[in-house]
Amino acid sequence: MLLLKGGFTMLISVLPLLLLLLLTLPLNGWTSRPPRVYLSYRDLMESRSARSFTFGFNTSDYRILLLDQDQDRMYVGSRDYLLSLDLGNINREPLIIHWPAPLNRHKECLMAGKGRADECYNYLRLIQPLNRTHLYACGTGAYQPQCALIYRGWRSEDYVFRIVSGSIESGKGRSPYDPKQENMATIIDGVLYAGVQVDYMGTDSALFRTMGNKPPIRTEQYDSRWLNEPLFVGSLVVSESSFKEDDKLYILFRERSLEGENGPAVLSRIARICLNDEGGLRSLVGKWTSFLKARLVCSVIGQDGVETAFDQLRDIFIQQTQDKHNPLIYGVFTTLGSVFRGSAVCVYSLADIRAVFNGPFAHKEGHGYQMTSYSGKTPFPRPGACAGGFSVPGIRSSKHFGEDVLRFVRTHPLMYSSVYPVNRRPLLLLSDATYTYTSIAVDSVPAADGEYTVLFLGTDRGTIQKVMILPRATEETEGLILEEVEVFRTSSPIKNIKISSKRHQLYVSSDVGVTQLSLHRCSGYGDSCADCCLARDPYCAWDGKACARYTPSPTRRSRRQDVKNGDPHRQCRGYNTQSKCADGRVGTS
Repeated sequence: MLLLKGGFTMLISVLPLLLLLLLTLPLNGWTSRPPRVYLSYRDLMESRSARSFTFGFNTSDYRILLLDQDQDRMYVGSRDYLLSLDLGNINREPLIIHWPAPLNRHKECLMAGKGRADECYNYLRLIQPLNRTHLYACGTGAYQPQCALIYRGWRSEDYVFRIVSGSIESGKGRSPYDPKQENMATIIDGVLYAGVQVDYMGTDSALFRTMGNKPPIRTEQYDSRWLNEPLFVGSLVVSESSFKEDDKLYILFRERSLEGENGPAVLSRIARICLNDEGGLRSLVGKWTSFLKARLVCSVIGQDGVETAFDQLRDIFIQQTQDKHNPLIYGVFTTLGSVFRGSAVCVYSLADIRAVFNGPFAHKEGHGYQMTSYSGKTPFPRPGACAGGFSVPGIRSSKHFGEDVLRFVRTHPLMYSSVYPVNRRPLLLLSDATYTYTSIAVDSVPAADGEYTVLFLGTDRGTIQKVMILPRATEETEGLILEEVEVFRTSSPIKNIKISSKRHQLYVSSDVGVTQLSLHRCSGYGDSCADCCLARDPYCAWDGKACARYTPSPTRRSRRQDVKNGDPHRQCRGYNTQSKCADGRVGTS
């Protein structure tokens, strides 16, 4: 566990402020050093390792919606504009679609009093590949969501990007009404799955399936046991077994809690549904018959045993592993409240998540009762099972599930056990800081002494931190802040981050623009072997003349690198071993 900026944490709950302060407790004695390198926006641009994209039209709220590495394009949504940018150089011949809300709709939105915060525009919130030549895109449409087909051509060299004539349609159940409302959307085999606000007033949010050759389906309406004011964060598709019928979509979100009056007001969740779900025949008609959810816990235990929870899930990153059935889920979490600001990164194993979904269901007798483990008889097939899958191959459709199964699913969508992170502790902890983390991307980096995990973390002060995770004894980890960079001329919270390990590039968006930057700036660590070695950056090594990008190769034995220990005396014999003294920005690690 890494503790950044301060050696303490607090219990976050509904306790009075005095008690809250009394419960401030030290976690351990470790305090982080500042980043090895801090680059201002000007420094970053002068390093020639980054490019910033903005254009002269009146727009804002840039969001990277899709990274297409097959066509080497990045698709960005903003207010009234959809952008197609070159992954190699985001300023090279950008393709732009101007897609404003209809003028009459803009005026109606203003008359309804929705224009005080610039809501009465078309904020692009969804773009997904539909096939080789077309994308499907949606926007808020000044509180009247709309979607359209986008033609992009067969190849990126075609330089075509336009709305297909006559394809604009209603985006209800696909895009949010309110641009401030977070949404989730993905297209799988031509079918759109979306977690979204469904109505103008924002009182009905649902997990929808529309389009394609499958019947429309959604979560139960106005039933807080299923969803209670959810804010959707992300999703992933997983092949659970050799049976395609077992394929599932996992959805990550946060929502208002129903667990108990003394618990947190907001909890983070992971839910799942079967892709082949067709709804019920008599009960749950047009509703999910496989929807289940569980709590995601990201917390730390203090020395006196008091648990501090980070309950606000902000962003996720899915890291594939050698086992395609078991990717890792990295999540950025923050605390709720103005007294204490903290962030944490927790990592979850899909095996642990499956174990919770295969465990006991939560049960609540009525209002005022606490959640307990359901002790009655569980119907067959087990609620949440996929029709035709490994566990129920004889039932080919969810419409053939018994009424007892459907009644149970309707009333018991929550699992009793919670999902805990790997090693039951955060991978990274930021405590007592003046900023919080907002977004994350992850890279696995081969080095001379092993493979290392590097986190790229966006902050609400408009910077990107590069943090290398260093394994320690007893399953603990240490985080080293290798670098922090200002990525925009005007400070603005980071909206999202996308990474291309193939190109060694990071793509970052905020309200004010999009920036592309290299994953490494090795020369910035200094001009001696010792500086390079002390940086402990797995992307970098001393090549005999300079600190340069490390490339694994059996023929490059002269390259000096020691990520694990950062020992220049052992690595830099025969080279300059003096490192730079601290000048306020560069110091030893």
